[in-house]
Amino acid sequence: MKPLDPRLLRLSRTARGFIVAAAGTGVLRTLATVAIAWGIAAAVTLGVDAVRQGVVPAAFVPTLALLGGAFVVRAATAWATDDLAARAAATVKRELRATVLARAAERGPGWLAERSSAAFATTLGPGLDALDAYFGRYLPQLALTAVATPMLLVAIGLGDLTSGLIVLCALPVIPVFMILIGLATQALQRKQADALATLGGAFTEAVEGLATLKVFGRARRQVDRIGRVTDEYRKGTIGVLRLSFVSGFALELAASLSVALVAVSIGIRLVDGSLGLGAAMFVLVLAPEAFAPIRQVGADFHAAQDGVEASTAVLDVLDDSTAAPVRPAAAPAATDLVLDRVTVRRPDVVIGPVDLRAVPGTIVVLAGPSGSGKSSLIAAIRGAVAHDGDVTLPGRDGTTPAERTAWADQRPRLVRGTIAENVALSATPDGADVRTALRAAGLRLDPGLQVGSGGAGLSGGQAQRVAVARALYRARRAATPLVLLDEPTSALDADAEAHVVDTLRGLAADGTVVVVASHRPAVVALADVRVDVRAGGSVTVTQTSGASA
Repeated sequence: MKPLDPRLLRLSRTARGFIVAAAGTGVLRTLATVAIAWGIAAAVTLGVDAVRQGVVPAAFVPTLALLGGAFVVRAATAWATDDLAARAAATVKRELRATVLARAAERGPGWLAERSSAAFATTLGPGLDALDAYFGRYLPQLALTAVATPMLLVAIGLGDLTSGLIVLCALPVIPVFMILIGLATQALQRKQADALATLGGAFTEAVEGLATLKVFGRARRQVDRIGRVTDEYRKGTIGVLRLSFVSGFALELAASLSVALVAVSIGIRLVDGSLGLGAAMFVLVLAPEAFAPIRQVGADFHAAQDGVEASTAVLDVLDDSTAAPVRPAAAPAATDLVLDRVTVRRPDVVIGPVDLRAVPGTIVVLAGPSGSGKSSLIAAIRGAVAHDGDVTLPGRDGTTPAERTAWADQRPRLVRGTIAENVALSATPDGADVRTALRAAGLRLDPGLQVGSGGAGLSGGQAQRVAVARALYRARRAATPLVLLDEPTSALDADAEAHVVDTLRGLAADGTVVVVASHRPAVVALADVRVDVRAGGSVTVTQTSGASA
């Protein structure tokens, strides 16, 4: 595992700036440390002279003032580093999350479907939260080590060449211990990260299926299952802590023995008079400081391991060369919806090719059995999945596919909040437009009614009509020339379906191109252009009225 992944520096300007700032504060802190050592040595020497002569030297007070100033500078640089680290960690986490979510949106739902949603959420959530330790402790210490160790080594060598050579020979022992410990820790930490993802997946699955589990009386068994996974994670955490403490002891032992060698050498030469008291004190104070940065970076490496693993996982997602980028729909000015040899390739079936042209006011119905590929074609029109061929959406020049389209998925995907907030997808919805959209969807509910996550508190048909109202609200507010609806009446009774059918006729009459995926006869009967999608992926386009195909 690399101590600092260069991909993080390339991706985040904040990370690059933080490393430079941490190195700068590290230089100031090291200079302050050298000044403190010199001040202590000078103060002790002057104090001994004062005792011998009975008179306080004139330089004693300025020396103490310099010593106090050096302590203040060192404390200020330590505070500045901590403040920079906290700000950098928050900013980099925000940048990484935004970048990953944007990349996931570019690659589309097909790419996300190949991954565990719980593991993905865990990595972006608590996983990246571990970057606090990475930026707050590990990276500042790494930068300090890079600049402080050679500076302190030079200072010790100038004070006493023999001590400098001893420190130079003893320093490599600690990195060797760090490498050996790192190799042992890497596999254990990766296993721990996988265990956290497994725990998150188990909890998410249990929550999603809680209603079904309670119906069949299996909820209690899920408690036991999550308990077992949690206990395994707890044992793994204890193992990581045990290794961290043992490694910390090994690093402390190596550093202590190295400082002891310097101290013994200084003591012997101080006794025989070959080394002065000032130089001896200066080197003796600096010797532990020379070993402290590299020793501390090894200890902080363990504290930052979770952040290292999470950032590595995120960077691997961003560097995923196997993910095919989604081809965005072309965006010149156009009045018609045009599909030219559009083909969607799924692992199990190839859907298409599809050729059609729908003028304003056309209703296009994608008909076929469940699982035949109707939703995949709608996703291709939206630009959400990769496809062959060209899609031209109606709309103004320079607008994106998202700005030209209003759509409703076959799964409502409601969030906790009021019905109005779910319709508008905003905390400040327009009340009049929300009520109009709800009426058009045939839903007579109070827009202020609170619903739970996933539409808890609503029936399946009501949730589906909220999703339809959402598309109608956007079509009205944004004046989108294209409306896409995926199975909008699959959970509705005949009366509610008839109301939605009338609404679709009204949309088309206003000049909107309406594309509906459905297997319900009442909806299929609306078609001006009917696209039959068969189970094997073959497609037949039939013009029934008012459009060209």
